[in-house]
Amino acid sequence: MLRVFLTHLLLFLLPFFAYALWLWLSNKKDRPGNWSKGPIAWLTLTGLVLVVGGLVGMASYNRAPEGTSWRPSEMRDGQFVPGRYE
Repeated sequence: MLRVFLTHLLLFLLPFFAYALWLWLSNKKDRPGNWSKGPIAWLTLTGLVLVVGGLVGMASYNRAPEGTSWRPSEMRDGQFVPGRYE
């Protein structure tokens, strides 16, 4: 669950990191108006779109093969048997 949360947090923060990198590379980082309400709103909207896309992608492509069921990992005769689809 933590991995899923951190993945979506990274997706949300990715536009902010990209904008900060662009400001740094274009030597515009010293102007405080570059982080005004306009860019922040667009960056937030872009981050939310990326998070929703990530959620849709995880829901669409993280499924079990047809006709199988999930067997959780277990200890059998002192040996660890990883989880699998059967």
